[in-house]
This record gives sequence, structure tokens and C-alpha cells, in this order.
Amino acid sequence: MDEALAFPTLVLALSGQLVHKIHAQVSQQGFDDLRPAHGFAFARISRGDATTAHLAEHMGVTKQAAAQLVEELVRKGYVVRRPHPQDARARLLGLTESGRAATRAADEAARAAVAPWQEALGEARFRELVADLSRLAASGPIRPAW
Repeated sequence: MDEALAFPTLVLALSGQLVHKIHAQVSQQGFDDLRPAHGFAFARISRGDATTAHLAEHMGVTKQAAAQLVEELVRKGYVVRRPHPQDARARLLGLTESGRAATRAADEAARAAVAPWQEALGEARFRELVADLSRLAASGPIRPAW
């Protein structure tokens, strides 16, 4: 087996499964108007001090695409815009109570989605895997906000 080719294939397959499982459970929790991309936006917005430009960088999309996503989330009641204290042109983004509830539902769904992986690998090996992946995925346009 060529591990250099197998690794990206396996990581992408697991990523796809994870996104699908989280999205399905979040939808079942009553947030059926959200898409997986919204979760990546929520991750950055929840860290605080996020503008549309920060969101675009975080998600690896254009500012225009991020602005459209923000507009959609504002319209749906998940995000609010507030004046930026240092930049009159920018707006800070924040999650509403609905946005925070959706984030909590996604966190629950993520824990449930990886529970079989934890069981299959055992707690110690799973912790090691998380540490290994943290070293490898420390940067990139889409990253969770811990």
C-alpha cells in the first residue's frame, strides 16, 4: 500500500463521514435550515472579534462569499452584526442565542460521531491520534475554534 496516497484518501473519507453525521444530527435537533458551511462560520464567529474579512480568511473563501454567508445567517437569526470599536467600516459578528444553541447541538453531534472511533481505538490511542492530527492540522483556512 502507498501510505502517501492512502492517507489523504482516508482523511477525506473520515472528514466526509464526520461532516455528514454532524449535519444530520444538527438537522434532527431542529436546525434544518443550516448547511455544513455554517458550522465552520460559527466556529470562527464564536471565538470573538470576527469580521466578515476574518471569516473569509478562516473559511478560505472570498470576502464576497463570506458576506453572502453572513447575510444569510443574519436573516435566519443566528448571527448579529455590531459596530467595530476601532474600524467604522467593519462590523463585528456575534452568535445569537439560536446560533449558540446550534453550536451546542453541533458539539454534541461531533462527540456522538467520534464515539465509535474512540471505542474502536481505545481512549489512549484516540488521545494520541488527536495529538498527532493537531500537530499536522495546526494551520489551514478552515480550522475549528477551540
